[in-house]
Amino acid sequence: MNWPEKVTIKEVGPRDGLQNEKVIIPAQSKIEWIDQLSDTGLSYIEVTSFVHPKWIPQLSDAALVAKGIKRKPGITYAALVPNQRGLESALEANIDDISVFMSSSETHNLKNINKSISDTFPILKDVIRTAANSGKTVRGYVSTVFGCPYEGEVATDQVFRVCDQLFEYGIDEVSLGDTIGVASPRQVALFLEQAVKRYDMSQIALHFHDTRGMALANILESLNYGIDTFDSSLGGLGGCPYAPGASGNVATDDLVHMLHKMGIHTGINPEKLMKAAAMVQSFLEKPLPSHQMAVNNAQ
Repeated sequence: MNWPEKVTIKEVGPRDGLQNEKVIIPAQSKIEWIDQLSDTGLSYIEVTSFVHPKWIPQLSDAALVAKGIKRKPGITYAALVPNQRGLESALEANIDDISVFMSSSETHNLKNINKSISDTFPILKDVIRTAANSGKTVRGYVSTVFGCPYEGEVATDQVFRVCDQLFEYGIDEVSLGDTIGVASPRQVALFLEQAVKRYDMSQIALHFHDTRGMALANILESLNYGIDTFDSSLGGLGGCPYAPGASGNVATDDLVHMLHKMGIHTGINPEKLMKAAAMVQSFLEKPLPSHQMAVNNAQ
């Protein structure tokens, strides 16, 4: 076992979690929730996405939310941007970390972005370089790393080709996504055995979905390969559009519980985290799917 002493958890609930929710939460409620998250010990919060409102109505208030939150020193406030126009809005809202996104599978990229992979690269290149020149750190999300709903398993070389290009453009970190929650610990191990020979693991984060209940097992396997940065969503907030009824992102509260039980430091206060989870649960007026919230709701 070669577990790290400390793990960085990047909270994506306000963006990746909420974007699939049908109940529109008012901007002021989102601001209150993010402010609550800022008090938990999290060091990174993805607060919104500057995509066109017609694509994600839930996040049409991106600028209002980004400008309304109370910035706490030591916390990175991030946002997803699809293009230069979105970047301009994010920069105007003083976002700290800019995230770009694309898929490693051609079909998913076409369905999700309406462009081929080769046509997506020039757009992201401009966003990455403009953001970097503006003094921002840049993160690249790569989806369908462990499986595509249209093409099945994705070749590792294809994932590396996309990552290599994004790193060449200047991203600081890549977040590798199990978008539909199909990965197994064995598949993760086989992938990371190759990845560690190619990349600096300090520039790699993993983004597991819990569609089939495998996310924590996959994170446990990843720890053995030196991965110490993971994305998660409080309460397991969110869902997978390709697996109706299934849970989405791995739950931040479940992940914190596991890591703390393993003696791995996160800097996060579990009690304050559950308080923030209860807040967003009240906004959505439905139970959140995490195991920790099931225990909490039963008390």
